[in-house]
This record gives sequence, C-alpha cells and structure tokens, in this order.
Amino acid sequence: MERRMIAPCFMDDTLECLQRHGVAAAPLLAQVGLPPVITGPIPAEQYGALWHAVARTMDDEFFGEGARPMRAGSFALLCHAILSTVTLEHALRRALRFLRVVLDDPHGELVVEKGLAQIVLKDSGAMRSAFAYRTFWIIVHGVNCWLVGRRVPIRWVDFRCSAPPTGTDYRLFFGAPVRFDQPETRLVFDAEFLKLPPIRDERALKDFLRHAPANILVRYRHDLGLSAAIRERLHATPPAAWPSFEVLAGRMRIAAPSLRRRLRLEGETYRSIKDDLRRALAMEALTDGSTSVAELAADLGFSEPSAFYRAFRKWTGKSPALFRRGFQRSSAG
Repeated sequence: MERRMIAPCFMDDTLECLQRHGVAAAPLLAQVGLPPVITGPIPAEQYGALWHAVARTMDDEFFGEGARPMRAGSFALLCHAILSTVTLEHALRRALRFLRVVLDDPHGELVVEKGLAQIVLKDSGAMRSAFAYRTFWIIVHGVNCWLVGRRVPIRWVDFRCSAPPTGTDYRLFFGAPVRFDQPETRLVFDAEFLKLPPIRDERALKDFLRHAPANILVRYRHDLGLSAAIRERLHATPPAAWPSFEVLAGRMRIAAPSLRRRLRLEGETYRSIKDDLRRALAMEALTDGSTSVAELAADLGFSEPSAFYRAFRKWTGKSPALFRRGFQRSSAG
C-alpha cells in the first residue's frame, strides 16, 4: 500500500455502515470527489474528507456505531482534553473516560498486568461490528501515537465479533496478530510505553486537527519509516536467505548500533520485523491451501516444522491447521 493510500476494505466497511444506518452514500462520495463504485485504494485525504462529510450528515463522528452519537466536534475536544496530561497512561485513561461520557458504549478500560497494557472494550448491549471496534482503536491509538510523537507498536488485537470478509486486511492494518470470536475485544501493547511523556502543545494540535483523521490513518502505521525500508528488502528475498542484522546494517550503510537505536525509536526490532513478514507469508500460504505445513516451515526459514508450529500459535493463537480450516469454512460460507 502506498504511503498515503487507504485500502478498499476501509471503503467497503464504511459503505456497509452507511447502508446499515440508512444514509445515502452516493451524494457523500460525490461531495468528496469519489466515484459511486470504488475498486482500488484511495488517497487518505479523500477518506478523511468522507469521514468529515459523514460526521456532518449524521452529526456523529462515530458513524452511528455507538450507543449515543459522538457529536461533531467531539474528536477535537478529546484532543484538547489530553494535552495537559503528564504521561501516556494519564492521557489514555482520560481519553477513555471522555469517550465513555460521549459514546456510553462501547467504552474502554485500561488493564495493566504482567508487563502488558490492555485496552479492553465493554458493551452493555449487543455485540457490535468489527468496523465499530476498529474505529474506536483508530481514534484512541492514533491520538496516543500523535501525542507522544511515535508509533506505539501493538502486540495483538482481539475482537468479540466474527471475522468480516476483509479480516486479512485487519491484520495488515494493525501490523499485529488479530483474532476474532474472542471472549473480549482488546488491543494490547507493552506497558513500558505508558511512561512516555506527551510532546505536543496547542500549536501542534491546531495543525493536527487540520489534517485529521487522514493523518492518524496513515502516519503511525506499521509500514512506514526505516522499518518499512527493511521490510521491502526482506520481502524481495526468500526468508531462508535473510541476512543477519550486522550484514543488513552494512548493506544499508548504517552502523549496527545506530540502526538498532533508530528501529527502537519506531517501536521495532529486526526480530519483530522478520516475525511480521513470516506471519503474513504464512497466513497467505495457508489461505490458498496448496502448501503443506512442513513445506511452509522450510520456505519460511524454520529449522523444523515444530518451531514453525510454536511461532504460528504465538502469532495467532491458533495452530496452522486450525487457521487453515477456519479460513476454508468462512470461504465456503
């Protein structure tokens, strides 16, 4: 996906949401210069303009997916509310309280334990759509990353609801394992990031709001920055031939300690990048159904199938065979 482009699955989700709430999509699409039928990626700025158009039409910045409307202007007030905080944890707890008052449901609770920070979403009523939960994450996590000036890497995301047809795109968007049909909806990251101090002020906020929400959809994605350059290099090479970190640094003409430090600032390590790529390749191969697990393990550079099996369970919470059967059942349905 290009740096400032939005995948078609976002549009599919958005249009399905509008249909569900009885909002005519064609006039809104025309208003922001989009065709009535969208088959490819669109610029983030156009999607952001559509978001604003929908919010004005519905007077709801949450697309009608909350128990109460998130009235136009609420997002800006949320950003103002967290400017005076002293740590990311302080800001996150305040943001969650704000959204609880505005939306009622879904509402988030921050749980910190065993070195992990978990934003757990609660609903007093019926289960909501994956689109609703993902919109909540886009708002909360996007604002958090902007506030501290860096991407906060996600460990995994759970959804109570079943996987939508674009489930694979959800995994690509978050850059982390995504599991559906789970007991709770949650987004998980390392708790150490909660100590980060906010670095933004009123002037920065004014510029941020001028470009929102397009900027939070693309600026802090996992596929930007120096880590993206490394992904491109590795993607062009079979996993079994991936270089050591020192060799990679030499090829990039960057001292190894400097490369390690710069990746850490992006919330990445060389190992996490390799794991991301291996996971994506594994999921792609398993969904087409033509490669055995033993062959796939070798292709991905694992010394033996059991090592791949353990890694895949860690990434997705499922065995390779169970993941493949689940995809085949959803495709057949």
